[in-house]
Amino acid sequence: MDLLGHDFPFHAKALAGRRALICGASGGIGAATARMMAAAGASTVVAARSVDKLEALVSELGELGPGPHTAMALDLEDLEAVSTAVESLLSDGPVHILVNNAGGPPGGALIDADVDEFLAPFQRHLHASHTLVKGLVPSMEDAGYGRIVQIISTSVKEPIPNIGVSNTLRGAMASWAKTLSRELPPCVTINNVLPGFTATDRLSSLANSIQARTGKSAEDVHRGWMDQVPIDRLIDPLETAAALTFLTLPAAGAIRGVSLAVDGGRLRSI
Repeated sequence: MDLLGHDFPFHAKALAGRRALICGASGGIGAATARMMAAAGASTVVAARSVDKLEALVSELGELGPGPHTAMALDLEDLEAVSTAVESLLSDGPVHILVNNAGGPPGGALIDADVDEFLAPFQRHLHASHTLVKGLVPSMEDAGYGRIVQIISTSVKEPIPNIGVSNTLRGAMASWAKTLSRELPPCVTINNVLPGFTATDRLSSLANSIQARTGKSAEDVHRGWMDQVPIDRLIDPLETAAALTFLTLPAAGAIRGVSLAVDGGRLRSI
C-alpha cells in the first residue's frame, strides 16, 4: 500500500483485532492517523465535531483496511458528552487504542491572555483526555492491551513565540501524561507525539496570524520556518501518523512516558 510515496511502513495486520478511538480526526494529523491505523488493520472510530468530514473519511478508510470503521460526532468541550461517548463505545466492545487530539488555541502573547481564554482549551484537551482515559483504561486492562497517545506540540520542549496559551496547555498535557505513565497498568502505555511544522490547516492559520501581526509575506513566513528545519520542508501529516501508529503496536510496549518529536530536526534540545 502506497500512502507515503513508498511501501506502506507497517504490515497490513499489525493492528488486526485492535479498536482505535481517534479524536480530532476530521482533518490534518488526526485524519492521517486514522488512515495509517486502518491500513495497519485496526478498526477505527473517528471522532470530531464535523460529521460530514468524518463520513467522507470513513468511506476512505474502508478502502484501506477491513474495519469496521465508524464516525462519532463529539464535542470535546462537553465532558458529559465525552462520558456518554465512552459508555456507548464500550457497549460494542473494548477500545485498545486512544489518540487524544484537538484543535489548538488561537495565537497571541501569553501576557495578553485573559484567564477565561484558558478554560475552553484546557477543557477540550486536558479535561477531555483525562475523562477518556479514566473511562477507557479499565477495559484496556481487562483486554490486556492499551495504547494512549497524545498529539501535542514541540512547545513541550521549547516554547514557541506568540502562542502563549498553547505553550502552557501543551506543557500541562505532557506533565499529565508523564505522571500517568507511572500509574497505568503494565499493559497500558501512554506517550506523546510532538509535531513540528506540518502541512495542516492549523499551520496555515498560524501563518495568517503571523502575517497579520508582522506584515510579512507568506513566502517570508514560510522561509523563516524552513530556516529552522534541517530537512528544509514541511512535514507530511502521514509521516507524523506513522510515528504515532508505531507507538500503538505490540512491539512498542516498552516505550512509555516519552514525548517523541516529529519535527524534521527543528528542536535544538537533546
